[in-house]
Amino acid sequence: MTLNTLTRRHFLYATGASLALPLFESEVRAAETPKTLTELWADFEQIDQTTTLDIEVLKDWEQDDVVCRIVRYQVGIFKGVPSRVAGFYAFPKGGTKLPALVEMHGGGQSASLNSVVTYAKRGYAGISINWGGNKMSLGQGTWNGPQTDWGKLDATHPPQRNKANHFAGSLMPDEYTLDTVESPRNSNWFLVLVASRRAITFLEQQQEVDPTRIGAHGHSMGGKLTTNLAGIDKRIKAAVPSCGGSGDLVVSQIDLPGGRRDNRTALELACISDNAYIPLITCPVLWLSPTNDFHAHIDNMAWNWRSLPDARVRFSISPHLNHLHTNEHAITEYLWFEEHLKGAAFKMPQTPQIVLDIKTANGVPRITVTPDDSQTIQRVDIYYSLDPHALTRFWRDAKAVKSVQQWNADCPVMSLEQPIFAYADVAYETPPSYRTAAQAQGQEQSDSFAISSRVLSVAPTQLRAANVQATDKPERLIDDGARGWHDWYLLNWGHPPLWTATTRKLKDAKWRGPDRATLHFEVNCRTDNQLVLTFNCNAWGAMIPGEPAVDYTVAKELKGSLDWQTVSVKLNELSATNPQVTTPLVNWQTVTEFSISPSGTTVKDGQKVKTDGKAWQGPREIRNLRWVGGEYARQKAVDSALSPDEFQKNFNAAIRKSLE
Repeated sequence: MTLNTLTRRHFLYATGASLALPLFESEVRAAETPKTLTELWADFEQIDQTTTLDIEVLKDWEQDDVVCRIVRYQVGIFKGVPSRVAGFYAFPKGGTKLPALVEMHGGGQSASLNSVVTYAKRGYAGISINWGGNKMSLGQGTWNGPQTDWGKLDATHPPQRNKANHFAGSLMPDEYTLDTVESPRNSNWFLVLVASRRAITFLEQQQEVDPTRIGAHGHSMGGKLTTNLAGIDKRIKAAVPSCGGSGDLVVSQIDLPGGRRDNRTALELACISDNAYIPLITCPVLWLSPTNDFHAHIDNMAWNWRSLPDARVRFSISPHLNHLHTNEHAITEYLWFEEHLKGAAFKMPQTPQIVLDIKTANGVPRITVTPDDSQTIQRVDIYYSLDPHALTRFWRDAKAVKSVQQWNADCPVMSLEQPIFAYADVAYETPPSYRTAAQAQGQEQSDSFAISSRVLSVAPTQLRAANVQATDKPERLIDDGARGWHDWYLLNWGHPPLWTATTRKLKDAKWRGPDRATLHFEVNCRTDNQLVLTFNCNAWGAMIPGEPAVDYTVAKELKGSLDWQTVSVKLNELSATNPQVTTPLVNWQTVTEFSISPSGTTVKDGQKVKTDGKAWQGPREIRNLRWVGGEYARQKAVDSALSPDEFQKNFNAAIRKSLE
């Protein structure tokens, strides 16, 4: 059977002008199912160009000189029933020949009115598609009119009718899948990509849009969709995947340190995995993701994106965060589209070049970074880690030193059984015109923007072969406070009673707590308040595979003072927030994160209690975080890598936490 014959069996046509849409045949023999991306997407362009979207405008209004609409269009007719996706569409009033964007939301979320309005104010048209099927928010309430309706299929997230999760890799058939045999067309990723490609067609048909300047962006699951869309559809001229699209490493790749391994079938790797789409990307793409993201694993990205040339791709990687970005990284998305869709005068600097030299005279690995100096460089941060566990590793600041046009840093290791991971951030001044334009955009307001190098890694076998020396030692002083919160990540910083500062530094073997030690630090608190100290232990099974993560907490009362005051905590003061966990924390070896906040969860009389602090008065800073007493008899340097089983145990909980 020829490919064209196979394709015609997959894509049939309904008759009549109003229903001239692709009809997907459900009875397909196993021998005829697509086995490659070419077969999976063959003839899509022809079908898309010759069929109608049957667009509905469900609501139309204006706000802040932006035309806003709730629209719905037909994706196709599947198993004899139409599938329709709703979304928000917006553009600047009076705009013509506008660049345009397709936005794809993340898992469990819905289309974003704020996103398309924000970009409309910047001079773009945009559609945010509600592929997940949840009710859309209008800001002051939900849209209760017609919604996304997948017909006889269920490509919603979370699934609204189907107990099986066809985003999680299952290609087997059931009553809500397209084919009755194992097929990549049974994956919800395929269905949502069809909807995303049809959204491009929607934009092409809008009279105010320039169809030659269409881009794509999306977060989390939307980031994977953005990556795949950029690979498969050449109408996309620029793309920014956020926290998605890192690709797969398989369990047989034992020679690569770090990362997440999956048991992917050959059919999944050929048709569903990012691995199949990434090599097809030809448009400019900005990879936007933090170092510790649970959804877009940075080690997977480093390997799977290694062949995309620097001329085509940039990276903007926020240190320490999970599924979030710092402001100076988030703003790069805006600048990327300005350059590549508007043709603005702004040019993104080139990817910083990074070299990790393990054959040094003194046996201490050395990192050299050469940034693009065509714009004023504010700083260069070189990060490295020795932790193979991708999600809980602490990224050390190697404290780069400038030498002519390069920045250099040593990265001493504690053990030759640990790999090295390294990358660099280069911060530039945000051009004044863009800084002014972004001031009303919340988190994306930043006086600087940061571009990152590629991420490098070296396995222990390579370190030993290069005669690297283990020269690093444990250190009791964890953070002197001189660099502020440089080694932490900050949440809710705009809310004085809720701010939280978190670090993974206590997980690093260099700063891990000695047995029976007490943790001390000094804090400045102007009025009576409290700090809730939280020790998250064994996150993602990092320290004890197979065991759950547990939070241990204690609240420390503070007296208002202009002077620094000391806070200390012993192991026996801590209580698990899970009432079912009665085992005390007996040492510091399993701590993966340490957080401080005026508010948090504590335990009273065996029950979990939400403790609310007061609005913080005075500077939010600490100093001299350190270990006092104890001994290093139990210290270990090598931690476990991330296993597929441990990842699956924690993934859904992480999704819920990210939505919160």
